[in-house]
Amino acid sequence: MSYFLLYLSFIEIAPLKRELVINATTTETRIAFLEDGVLVNLFVERPENERNVGDVYKGTVHRVMPGMQAAFVDIGWESDGFIHFSDLFQSAVDMAEGIEMDEVAMPEKRRGHKRSFKPRAELKTGQELLVQVIKEPLGKKGPRLSSEISLPGRFLVLIPGDSLVGVSKRIPDVKERKRLKSILSAIQPEGFGLICRTVGEGKSDAEVRRDLKALTRLWTMIETKIEKTKAPARLHKEAPITSSLIRDLFAPDIDRVVVDSRKLFREIRSYVRSVAEPLLDRIQFHESSEPIFDAYKVESEIEKGLSRKVWFGGGSYLIIEQTEAVVTIDVNSGRFIGKKDQEENSLKVNLQAVQEVCRQIRLRDLGGIIIIDFIDQSDEKNRRKIHEAMKAALRTDRAKWDIAPISQFGIMEMTRQRTKVSLIQTFNEPCPMCDGSGMVPSKETVVTRLQSWVKRFRTRTGEMGLTVQAHPEIVEFITKGLKSHLRQIMWDSLLYIKLEPDSTLNIDDFKCYSWKQKKDITEEFRS
Repeated sequence: MSYFLLYLSFIEIAPLKRELVINATTTETRIAFLEDGVLVNLFVERPENERNVGDVYKGTVHRVMPGMQAAFVDIGWESDGFIHFSDLFQSAVDMAEGIEMDEVAMPEKRRGHKRSFKPRAELKTGQELLVQVIKEPLGKKGPRLSSEISLPGRFLVLIPGDSLVGVSKRIPDVKERKRLKSILSAIQPEGFGLICRTVGEGKSDAEVRRDLKALTRLWTMIETKIEKTKAPARLHKEAPITSSLIRDLFAPDIDRVVVDSRKLFREIRSYVRSVAEPLLDRIQFHESSEPIFDAYKVESEIEKGLSRKVWFGGGSYLIIEQTEAVVTIDVNSGRFIGKKDQEENSLKVNLQAVQEVCRQIRLRDLGGIIIIDFIDQSDEKNRRKIHEAMKAALRTDRAKWDIAPISQFGIMEMTRQRTKVSLIQTFNEPCPMCDGSGMVPSKETVVTRLQSWVKRFRTRTGEMGLTVQAHPEIVEFITKGLKSHLRQIMWDSLLYIKLEPDSTLNIDDFKCYSWKQKKDITEEFRS
């Protein structure tokens, strides 16, 4: 068997030790998902930045955009939510990861994930609409919405207004899938679709019925609020991230949950006792005085996850650049020196890079369009090996993804579902000076802008006096020397300027006050 086949077979059969490590502080709760002791995903919950995916709202259509095949919906947020016409028909199957649809019970429009839709002529401004958040807001964009509601429970997902019956494709056993489908078909309430989640594997009829009863009771409460509540308003709040992760992730394949908060430890045990008592002994309290994230080497991995440069495999490294539109990942051999020819060495580095790339994508929660620049491989067979390795490494990723084969230039394009902000955006905020670009205008550029402003002001008003406030570094630069820039500007414009430092201003900004008008007139004379 070749090195590559051995490599892939190891990925397929090697059991992974999976752990959830939870650190609760006064400002945030951090949940680390580890596989064989390696951090692969990190979730952060803060009181001021609550999770919104799954929340149900009664909204009002603010604008209908036929050209975009979309509408903007007021749900009471600062920014309107965005709903595409396709999401007015979209099944909640697409919102639940890893679901395989039942071809028998599935309506015609959903077969093979092919949904045809047309602009909703009946959708009008001012119309009230029941919607659910399916993607968090990003930057200046509001949340992505869907009008088809799904309510996740421990074992089931309830879909009001549907007739779908489905079982998670992550349950591989055919007999078990048939057993679960027969249970769902027998208990399916009229007017509701049902999906069995991965954690439902092996559950009894009674356990599934109990979960369904809780979900239908929740929907009844939401229905009551629909009639009584005036839009825009939130009708249902999804569980906090810690509770939802325990609900969604804590399955028999999770070996251990370790938490450093007594309060959270008791809450998690109480919940698990009610829904999965056999897993109780897997929940542990972190007794050591050593910080829990230090003990499990998570803190250092978070630092790596925020770094632009990531080392792997004996001297090779990745360069990860993230923008709002696209993420680029560059694979470099670095100090790696192989014992074989260049093509084989490149293949070895690329296959090692695949594992680190996929880990960083999950850890950083990168989404949208991702471009990966692998080391060039002249052999088409080797490019296929890298492509297959990527698909194998991404199989455990809960987010939806799609990858294209490597091009002749060594470039792989992929897309990955984006439902929340990335790790770097969670732990950082844009620089107030450069607004996140990493660049600020040079002092010369700022002085040129000021000089142009002064000329416009002098030409249009004919006034003779002006007070200018600028960043202290600009003031120092513009007044330096006998033949300073300030003297030159005043001479050219025949205008007296009083210059004052203001450390609260950005280095590329300035304010101008007219002596004659006795007010700030900065914006009046910008280009």
